[in-house]
Amino acid sequence: MSLPNQAPARYAVVGNPISHSRSPLIHAEFAAQTGERIEYGTLLAPLDGLGACVAGFLADGGAGLNVTLPFKEQAFEWARARGGVITARAIAAGAVNTLRFDTGEVLGDNTDGAGLVRDLQQRHGVVLQGSRVLLLGAGGAARGAAQALLACGVAALLIANRSPGRARALVDELADQRSSAIEWPDIGSQSAQLVLQATSAAFTGGVLEVPAAIFAGQPFCYDMTYAPRSTAFLEQARQAGCHRGADGLGMLVEQAAESFMFWRGIRPQTEPVYRSLRAQLDAA
Repeated sequence: MSLPNQAPARYAVVGNPISHSRSPLIHAEFAAQTGERIEYGTLLAPLDGLGACVAGFLADGGAGLNVTLPFKEQAFEWARARGGVITARAIAAGAVNTLRFDTGEVLGDNTDGAGLVRDLQQRHGVVLQGSRVLLLGAGGAARGAAQALLACGVAALLIANRSPGRARALVDELADQRSSAIEWPDIGSQSAQLVLQATSAAFTGGVLEVPAAIFAGQPFCYDMTYAPRSTAFLEQARQAGCHRGADGLGMLVEQAAESFMFWRGIRPQTEPVYRSLRAQLDAA
């Protein structure tokens, strides 16, 4: 807990681009809830200059950082190169989205998978244990999601990527017999209770081409990105008659709460923050 006369601990989110980030709003609400005295800002790092940016923040007394696109894998390598203590879930994901500096050493964590699972299970009531999951994408976001889903006891994890070699490589990394790579043209023939959109299409402005058949069995459709009203992927699902789904706004809030817990040792309430952000997005 913060002491009354202590200067606020300094945190930030680093990324490129970064001006759109809602993390400062989220953590300001967490701090107000818990009475923790923190300052939280944004940090724009050059695409080839994450290390210098993080080192400068650390040298200036920064207590911790969130790391967003496109730097999560670079942050993992940066922390490892400095002899940092990296959590098992960050090692499994091969990416770091949370750094802590105020213990005298570099600590690295990845809260994305935990945030995803918490949002799916607790906010949306999705049953993961024993389910079949179709995971679209094989990049950093998909890797963190895959590890967390397997840990929850899914029966099968089917991974498809538009570059099929990346899906096969992820399956090899997972080394779990429940995971398998499928070709992108074959995704319409797969049955699943959960379809998870984890590609970069939403970030690059592209449209994810998926067959309407993937929605035929009325799976829960989850987009790890978020947008006002709906994402393009969720709109595709609705047009195909599948109305069960959610975007990744809840995941954003839940992974932030995991980061706050990692830094401050206290878990904030997430539902009020989620509802506030949802209302802001819907009004946009």
